[in-house]
Amino acid sequence: MRRIPALLALLVALLALATPAQADTGITATFSRTGTSGKFVVANASTTALTGWSIKFDLPAGVTATNPQNATITQNGTRVTLTPAFYINTIPAGRTTEPYSPTFTLSAAADPATCTINTMACDGSGTPPPAPTGLTAEYSVAAGAAKFVVRNHGTAAVSDWSLSFTLPNGVTVSNGQHGTISQNGNQVTVTPAHYNKTVNAGASTEPYSPSFSISANADPVTCRINNANCDGSADAPPGVPTGLTSPTKTTRTVTLQWNASTPGSLPIAGYDVYHGSALAGSSTTTSTIITGLAPSTAYSFTVRAKDTKGAQSGPSAALGVTTNNPADDTTPPTAPGTLRATAKDAGSITLAWTASTDDKGVANYDVYVGSAVKQTVSGTTAVVSGLAPSTSYTFTVKARDVYDNVSAASNALTERTNDIVSGYARVGYFVQWGIYGRQYFVKDMDAAKLTHVNYAFGNIDPVNLTCLQGVTKGTSPNPQDPNQGDGAGDAEADYSRPMSAAQSVDGVADSGWEPLRGNYNQLKKLKAKHPELKVLISLGGWTYSKYFSDVAATDAARKKFVSSCIDVYLKGNLPVHNGAGGPGSAAGIFDGFDLDWEWPGAEGHAGNHFGPQDKVNNTLLVEEFRRQMDAMSVTTGKRYQLTAFTPADPAKIEAGWELGRVARSMDIFNVQGYDFHGSGSDNSWEPNRTGHQGNLHPDPDDPYTTKFSVESTVQAYLDAGVPSRKITLGLAFYGRGWQNVAGGGKNGEWQAAGGAAPGQFPEEAGTRGYANLVASVPNCTVFHDEVAVATSCYTGDQWWTFDDAWSIQRKTAWLKSKNLLGAMFWEMSGDRGTLMAAVDAGLRQ
Repeated sequence: MRRIPALLALLVALLALATPAQADTGITATFSRTGTSGKFVVANASTTALTGWSIKFDLPAGVTATNPQNATITQNGTRVTLTPAFYINTIPAGRTTEPYSPTFTLSAAADPATCTINTMACDGSGTPPPAPTGLTAEYSVAAGAAKFVVRNHGTAAVSDWSLSFTLPNGVTVSNGQHGTISQNGNQVTVTPAHYNKTVNAGASTEPYSPSFSISANADPVTCRINNANCDGSADAPPGVPTGLTSPTKTTRTVTLQWNASTPGSLPIAGYDVYHGSALAGSSTTTSTIITGLAPSTAYSFTVRAKDTKGAQSGPSAALGVTTNNPADDTTPPTAPGTLRATAKDAGSITLAWTASTDDKGVANYDVYVGSAVKQTVSGTTAVVSGLAPSTSYTFTVKARDVYDNVSAASNALTERTNDIVSGYARVGYFVQWGIYGRQYFVKDMDAAKLTHVNYAFGNIDPVNLTCLQGVTKGTSPNPQDPNQGDGAGDAEADYSRPMSAAQSVDGVADSGWEPLRGNYNQLKKLKAKHPELKVLISLGGWTYSKYFSDVAATDAARKKFVSSCIDVYLKGNLPVHNGAGGPGSAAGIFDGFDLDWEWPGAEGHAGNHFGPQDKVNNTLLVEEFRRQMDAMSVTTGKRYQLTAFTPADPAKIEAGWELGRVARSMDIFNVQGYDFHGSGSDNSWEPNRTGHQGNLHPDPDDPYTTKFSVESTVQAYLDAGVPSRKITLGLAFYGRGWQNVAGGGKNGEWQAAGGAAPGQFPEEAGTRGYANLVASVPNCTVFHDEVAVATSCYTGDQWWTFDDAWSIQRKTAWLKSKNLLGAMFWEMSGDRGTLMAAVDAGLRQ
C-alpha cells in the first residue's frame, strides 16, 4: 500500500518531463537530438499564423552548429541564431514545421540552453510580438552569402522600399544581386532593382530577393526597412536610466550623474533632465550640471534617455537635492593655476589647468571666453567647442566652491583655432544645370585638387519661406522677369535623374529605381572616393536670392528657414520626386551651407526684395545658421561649415555686410574676384565699353569712378577685421566679351563697344567658358597686362576678358603673399583641366 504514492509521484515526474511547460503563447520550439544531429520542431497552437521567426540558443563553449537544413545558422561565440528557409517562415495556425523542420550538425553531443523563439521562451512562455502589418525583412547568412527576403504583410502593395542595417566592426559586403548595395563604415544600404521594388500584398521578393557576399557570417546589429524595424515591430524606446546621484551641489547648481541606458531599437542620442515636469537640462553624456537654481531650496530630478528619433524612455527614480545655504561659507577657493591648451582644431580648443583648493570643497569651474562664461565643468579639463576657425580667443578659468564662492581668475590664455583647411583651400562651384548643355558631370571634377565643392543652387520657397526642394520647374529665359526664380528648382538633376555608366563617378550606371540618383548620388560617390572633400549646398545665387530679405526679416522667420534647410540638406529629408528622395535619402552628402545672397541691402536680380534692414538681418541670419548647426553637432559629433559668396563692390559691402561681426560665425568668405565689368545677355550692365572683369591690381587706364581690383577688394575685408585665413580669392573659369570693339587703346581695353559678343549658348550672350572661348573664338590674340595683371584677347572685333594660367599664377602667388586661405572658382564646367592645373600648381606648398 505504501508503494502507490511513490509510483504516482514517479509517473507525475515522467509526465512533467514529456510535457512542455504551460504555453502562454501557443508557440513552441521543441529540440531533439540523436547523437550529434539536432532538430527543432516549431509548433503554432495559436489561432493566427506565425510569420517571421528565428530561434536563438546557447551551446557549451567550444561546441559549434553547422550543416543546417531547411534553415541558415550563424554563430557568435556560444550564441547561435537559426533562421528558417522561406518556405517555413510562415506557420499557419494549428500547424508545425514538419516535415521541413530545421536540422543541423553539432561538433559534440550537447543540448541547447536559454532557447528563445523571437521574444518568447522556446517552451511557449512569454508574450508574443504582435503580428506584423507592413513590410518585414528576413535575414539569412551562410558560407559568406547573405540574403534579405522582404515580405508585405499589409493589404496594399508597397511600391518602393529600401533597407539599411549596421554590421559588426570590420565586416564588409560586396557583389549585390537583385539590387544595389553600398557601405559606409558599419552602415549598409540595400536598394532594390526595378523588378523587385514593388511588393504586392501578401507577397515577398522571392525568388528575386536581394543577396550579397559578406566577409564574415554575421548578423546585423540593427536593421530598418523604410524607417521601420525589419521584424515589423514598433521601435522599442531606450531603457530607463538608473543610478541617478548628485556627487556635488552648490547654492545655485547641482551636478548629476547616472548609468547609461540600454538602447532600444535605435541608438541613444542623449538624455533629458527634468525638475518635476519641467525640462531642466540636456546632455549627450551621463552627467550634467544644472545651473540657475535658488539657494537653500529642495529640488526633485529625474532623467529620461532619448533615441535618434527623439523617443524617450521612462523616467529614472526621482532624486531629491537641496541646494546649499550661502551663509554657511564665505571663503572663496584658490585660483586655478597654469591654464594651458592641450589640443585644438578649427572649431574647438581643449584646455587644462591645475586644481583649486577650498576648505569646504571645490564644486566646479567656470570657463570664460573674454568676459562671458562659455561653460561650467566639474573637472580640470574642458573642450571649448562652437568656435570659429582662424580666430584668436582669450580664456580664463575661475573655481567655484560648494557655496558658490568664486575664486580669482587663472592666468589668461590666448589661443588661435586652426584654419578650416591645412595648406590652401580650393573651392569650386559645381552648377546643377551643367549636366545639360555643358555636359559636365560630377565625375568630371578633379576632386583630388579640391578641398570644397559648392553645389549651386538651392532656392527659397516663395510661399512658406523655407528651403525649397522636390520641384522641377524651369525659369523664365527673360533675365528681367522679376518672377524668374519663383518656385523654381531641378529635383530631376539633383536626385532623380538616372546616370549612365559613362556619367557615373564609379562607372556604375543607375537602374532608375534607386531612392537617390542624379547629382546628389554622384556627390555621395565622389565623397566615398575622397573622404576629406567637403560638399556644401549653395543657397541663392543671382536668380534665387529674391526672398532672402524675407527669411531674414524676423527671429521667427530666421529660425524657421534655417531649421528647414538643415532638415532638407544636412538631415537629408528630401521630398519624394519621381520615386527618388524620402526621409534621410541625402543624409551625409552636404557638410554645410554656402550663403549666396545677391545682394543684402542692394538690388540684384530684377524683382529681388531688399532694404536697409538687410545688413543687420544678414548678420542675424548667419548667426542663426551657426547656432543651429552647432546644436546639431552636439548630437552628430560633426562640425558643419558655413561659407558665403561675398561682393567686390564697396557699395554692396557697405549696404549688406557687418564683416567684422559676421567673421565670428563664418568659416570662409568666398570673395568675388571677377565680374568687375561686363555686358549681360540682354545688353544690360556695360554694353558700350570694354573692361577687365578680374584685374589683380588697379589699372591706371580705368576710366570708371570706382576702380575695381582684386587687391582693393581683399584689402577692404582685411581692414574690416576678417582674418586673412578666412578669405578665398575668386577666379573666373569663364570670359566676358564685347563685339564691335574699336581697336584703339591697349588692344581693345577700355574701348567703345557695340554690346555683348555671341556667347557659348544663345541665352548667354557675352559669356563663354574658358575652354569654349579658346576653342571657339578664332583669331583672338591673347594679351597680358603686366600692370593690372589681367588677361584679354582681341580679334579685331570681339574683345574678351578672362583668367588664364598666366593670371592664375600671378594671383595665387599674390594671395599666398597675403596669407589668404586659398582660391575659389566659378564655375568648374568652364575649364577642362588647364585652369584647375594652374590653380593646383600655384597653391602647391
